[in-house]
Parts: sequence; C-alpha cells; structure tokens
Amino acid sequence: MIQVEPSPVPLPVDPDLEERLKIYEGLLLKWQPKMNLVAPSTLKAIRQRHIEDSLQVFDALPSAKVWADIGSGGGFPGLVTAMRLRTVSGGVVHLIESDHRKCAFLREVSRETMASAEIHRGRIEDVLPTLPKLDAISARALSSMAQLIDMTHERLENGSIGVFLKGQDVASELTKTPIYSKILFRFLQSRTDPQGVIVLAGLADLIEGGVGP
Repeated sequence: MIQVEPSPVPLPVDPDLEERLKIYEGLLLKWQPKMNLVAPSTLKAIRQRHIEDSLQVFDALPSAKVWADIGSGGGFPGLVTAMRLRTVSGGVVHLIESDHRKCAFLREVSRETMASAEIHRGRIEDVLPTLPKLDAISARALSSMAQLIDMTHERLENGSIGVFLKGQDVASELTKTPIYSKILFRFLQSRTDPQGVIVLAGLADLIEGGVGP
C-alpha cells in the first residue's frame, strides 16, 4: 500500500502561457490525422486529458530548471513544461523521441510557441547519457515503473529527480521494480485522474525537500 499525498498546488496560467497552450492544441489537431499523437478518444478533451495533466508535472517540482522528457511522443508533458520555463533564466527541457515524424511535430510546436525546448531524435539509452546535469526527468504513458527506473537510475542516483505520471497500477508496478539503495519514492495525488499519481523518485533529501507546496 502506498501513501499518497495531496495534489501539488497549481501554479497560475497567465495569458501569455494560455496563448501558447492554445497554439499547441491547434497544432496537435492539425497534425493528428497524419500520425497518432494522442488517443483519438481524447481529442475532445485535450485540455483536461493532456494539457492539465502535464501542467501538474512542473507544479510538483517548480524549482527544477533543466529537464529531460523521455519518450516525448506528442510532447506531453515535456513541451508544456518547456512553455512554463520560457521566461526562466537557464530553463530548458530536453525532449527525447525516436520517431522522426514526431520530432518534426515537436520542433514545429517548439518554434511556434517559443518554448524553451531542445529536441533530440534517438533512443533514450543513447541520448540521456549525453545530456548535461539534469534537475528532473519526466515521463508520461511510456512504460512500467521498473523500466523507467532502469532507464534513469544512474541519473537519479546522481541528483536528478524523476517525475512520472502513473495510473492505478503503480503499486503493482512497484513490486516488480528493482531496488536501488539510494532511490526513494514519493507519491502525489493526480489532479486530473482520481486513480492516478505523480511519482517522485530520487535521493531522499531531494524528494523530501525539493517538492512544491
């Protein structure tokens, strides 16, 4: 049984960010027929299912400036975080995606919204070790907790914090996750999914003291 804490306090969405999120939504609808960026059943609820879901990732760790978003796909949550960081000195999100068409989409959204993002086409295990020091690593709907920790444990053991959006099966997934002596977990309630959680993974002093109110 995991102990889930209250949802992170949402940061305000100012008019500038709102405008950029609307541009993102419009581009998503334009590109969706060409490729499967999001599940078709969610297209009528993009704001709630994808944008609001992604906003809470940065809300969980607002002190983080340098992020990697692994398996970025259609850009959730990485591009949303990059839009948050647009006016933050030194803020950047490295989005890692292997599909060249999705990378083209990510580049267009980044350009049109002036998001603070760098797009890396390649496999996570090849790109992640080449990136500079990271404050945080995010992922959404990518893989099991075991696989996420396997891909990121070296970074987490060296000071990065994992911020992973997970669903109702997270407790079961954790039982299959290898134990790394330095890595601990913290669980925040999702604002958009009653059965979902935001998993924070990292060194004890960082996940206990580095999370937003």
